[in-house]
Amino acid sequence: MICGQNSLVLPRIGPSILNADLASLSQECTRLLDLGADYLHLDVMDGAFVPNLTFGHPVVKCLRKSLGPGPEFDMHMMVKEPEKWIESMADAGANIYTFHYEASLDSTQECIRKVRESGMKAGLAIKPQTPVQDILPFISSVDMVLVMTVEPGFGGQTFMKEMMTKVAQLRESFPLLDIEVDGGVGPSTIDYVAEAGANMIVSGTAVVAASDPAQVMLQMKDRVRMSLCCQKE
Repeated sequence: MICGQNSLVLPRIGPSILNADLASLSQECTRLLDLGADYLHLDVMDGAFVPNLTFGHPVVKCLRKSLGPGPEFDMHMMVKEPEKWIESMADAGANIYTFHYEASLDSTQECIRKVRESGMKAGLAIKPQTPVQDILPFISSVDMVLVMTVEPGFGGQTFMKEMMTKVAQLRESFPLLDIEVDGGVGPSTIDYVAEAGANMIVSGTAVVAASDPAQVMLQMKDRVRMSLCCQKE
């Protein structure tokens, strides 16, 4: 089946740079973009919302300066009080500010408003234990929803196939919504993700450590494209 541009939403692949060689981060990002990455997924962990600690806005700012204005930075903010990081990440050159509903709760709508006012797109993430119903009141205000297929902040976890029910619910109710998945996604699990209706695919080791990252990204992107076309028809 040839579908071309008939999809409601575009398939996009965003490698998680946390799995890259952080000592040569700019070169690694350039390599992945040249091989076909559509955007870069940057995991920010504060050691509080999740146990691990990664990097903050100074690294993002240096990366933006090195890579230029073109590449899209999707910031996965695994942090407490995500509203406190908005201004600094916008200044650093971030494009999508994806924060966790569980970290904002009563301030979710206000956080979305501040993200949009900063000039960034707003993404809302949910952990595996959070029902889709909890974020329905905010869907019309965000640009993207991230469904975690592992617990955030921990490496080496197994892909949770049961999370695809959430993705399918969102796609059925919101056909134009960008839906992202993150955690254990690669060639062996992409069929589940694609069939559920996700269009933004975060992949770490499966892409970064592959012998042929370009082929892996192309394979996953084609699979997502085919499923999106079938869902529209």
